[in-house]
Amino acid sequence: MTTTLPTAGDPTHPEDDRPWTNPTLTANARAALLLTHLTLEEKVAQLTSAWEDVEPAGPEVAPGTSVFEPVGPLTATAAHGLGQLTRPYGTLPRPALEHAEHLARRQRQIIGQSRHGIPAMAHDECLTGFTAYGATIYPTSLAMAATFDPALIRQVGAAIGADMAEAGVHQALAPVVDVVRDYRWGRCEETYGEDPHLVGEIAEAYVGGLQGAGVYATLKHFAGYSASMGGRNHAPVHAGRRELFDVILPPFERLVAAGVRSVMNSYAEIDGEAPAASRWLLTEVLRDAWGFEGTVVSDYWSLPFLVDSHRVAADLSDAGALALSAGLDVELPDQRGFGPALVEAVRAGRVAESLVDRAVCRVLRQKAELGLLDADFDPRPAALHAGALDLDKPASRKLAHAVARSAAVLLSNDGTLPLPAGGRIALIGPCADDVRTMFGCYSFPNHVLADRDDLGDGVEAVSLRTALAEELPCVEWEFVQGCTIREQDSSGIPAAVAASVSADLTVLVVGDRPGMFGIGTSGEGCDVEDLRLPGVQEELVTAVLDAGRPVVLVVSSGRPYAVGRFASAAAMVQVFLPGEEGGRAVAQLLAGAANFSGKLPVQIPTTPGGQPYTYLHPPLADRQSFLSNLDPTPAFPFGHGLSYTTFETDGLTVDAEQVPTDGEFTARVRVRNTGRVPGAETVQLYAVDPVAHVTRPVRQLLGFAKVALEPGEEATAVFHVHTDRLAFTGLSGRRIVEPGEIHLHAGPSSLNTPARTTIHLTGEERDATSLRHHTVQVSIERP
Repeated sequence: MTTTLPTAGDPTHPEDDRPWTNPTLTANARAALLLTHLTLEEKVAQLTSAWEDVEPAGPEVAPGTSVFEPVGPLTATAAHGLGQLTRPYGTLPRPALEHAEHLARRQRQIIGQSRHGIPAMAHDECLTGFTAYGATIYPTSLAMAATFDPALIRQVGAAIGADMAEAGVHQALAPVVDVVRDYRWGRCEETYGEDPHLVGEIAEAYVGGLQGAGVYATLKHFAGYSASMGGRNHAPVHAGRRELFDVILPPFERLVAAGVRSVMNSYAEIDGEAPAASRWLLTEVLRDAWGFEGTVVSDYWSLPFLVDSHRVAADLSDAGALALSAGLDVELPDQRGFGPALVEAVRAGRVAESLVDRAVCRVLRQKAELGLLDADFDPRPAALHAGALDLDKPASRKLAHAVARSAAVLLSNDGTLPLPAGGRIALIGPCADDVRTMFGCYSFPNHVLADRDDLGDGVEAVSLRTALAEELPCVEWEFVQGCTIREQDSSGIPAAVAASVSADLTVLVVGDRPGMFGIGTSGEGCDVEDLRLPGVQEELVTAVLDAGRPVVLVVSSGRPYAVGRFASAAAMVQVFLPGEEGGRAVAQLLAGAANFSGKLPVQIPTTPGGQPYTYLHPPLADRQSFLSNLDPTPAFPFGHGLSYTTFETDGLTVDAEQVPTDGEFTARVRVRNTGRVPGAETVQLYAVDPVAHVTRPVRQLLGFAKVALEPGEEATAVFHVHTDRLAFTGLSGRRIVEPGEIHLHAGPSSLNTPARTTIHLTGEERDATSLRHHTVQVSIERP
């Protein structure tokens, strides 16, 4: 077709000339129709993106923004159309409505430059809320996991999705479903913890909320990223296929089955293979074995990294060819391997045009699903029609508060908490009066405004110091910082000790200030050598504890630090970067105005060097005192978390002791509030395989149920478990369910499981290559 077509929605252009705009056709049919009208250049354009707002001299908001020069203006990068616009809100600090106007203007330009008037999809980040100036900053993903409350996190996903849709964003670069394997890794805060079932439960809820609001979710990072050597970002991964299929891949597989629409590759390498160029991962596993039908997008600059970091491609053209052949569909954040370089590779016969067509069909299908190919598509975001765009709504703040309150974990308490309503309390520590120590690395202030203190935080947030003064106005508070987050300066510690000695008790607040690529102490590119607190905070904690007064130690961090050595504290609280409402939520909990109910999604180590081992380890990784002087026993295990009340878990029963290897069983566990105040307990069901053909984890989470109970009230958590949940990769490399004895343990944490019983799996060994049951259905029965 040689005629220049009007832009989408032009009433002078009849639908029968552009049949792909007909919404009564299937998305596949519309994509196929449009594909036949595209030139090679126009096809390849749909596989590219453009990052208009990036500033090479600005903050390093992605690995390479200071290295890679912009490809060119939109007149050039979208000359034949465009697949995606990169981070239209998450790059520069503009008022939200002004961002919407910029996005509409760019969409009009892209539509106008495209012969067929094809709009671009817009994508942005949303790990702790929509990464936009002035948007709600929720607790981090690790904190969301600590709630053990998928229903609550589904609400978070829905709220974030609604804001992004209102702003004109179509794809969210979240969630991270990497399973934590090494606590030294800087991106622990972005994950949902160290258990694949917990990761899958929370992630599926979050994705359901996002996609239910009309925004496509993106699973990242596929795969193995969190298992990098030494916990270092962008490092090789030495993981066998058994660890991959039994620990790392299950959350991805589950979310694909649940209908996630996009997947992003990992930066790592697995056994010498770069995921961005891995046909085994992107096609054989993801599509052929699991049936994924969405798009695979590259993590930023993964294609140039194939040339420079992995050295598996000779040049960008070669990188584009490798990635496309492997099954990667869209290059983000711009166009280096999938731009003119890919056109050149096709013209030279190094890449079959059918591979381009395959990827373009996937992209166009999603554009059809999202309404971008409709004749009446409006490039203006809904917010422009409304004339307002509030990205920090009161309902969102209330939801952020609920998550922060539900995610805080009470590690220990000798009765010092709740804090008294009067008296003299010393408040000490670098995290006590700095709101950015409550924000994750992908929050807009820590991600983009690290060097722009003049712009503030974009949202209203109060520090724990301010919140405590408001919550307990009759207390005589004395604040001393003691030290900074990361500087090697101990000069303020004597004043902190003096304040502690003169007070009735001390609240000591330590932890992280997240950032990017070494700017922070937690976050992307902020890895650590060991699990000591940053800077001289260890020295501060030791000195204050040695002063002899009761100390409530509060740790606000993006990873679990080895604070088990500070067991002499009267009470210990762990919060995983609780967001803009974190100050108020934690203050209410410390004052007793609310009750703790969070559980650990990662273990808290005792020592900096006896780790890293997550709870999901084989018997040989348990303490072997006669073989090694190192003790990996955690100070606080996976799933641990106390309350101001007490609970009793008992009466674990099953409806059948003999269960076929292709069968299911129902387990019931009774839980009762034996204390004097209302509270919520998370009942956890674990499987222990005492004898198997391969080494198995000493225990593995099967399911969990968070149960709210009044004093004296009891309930029964009912778990409906299919034997698919007991599958593992056998000696042959196939996933199987093996006959034999399985011990079931239930309780409030992985190491506190007083309720126990046994089932026997009967029959032949079963091939479980294709899982049918990824979830465990849970219900609560009350008398």
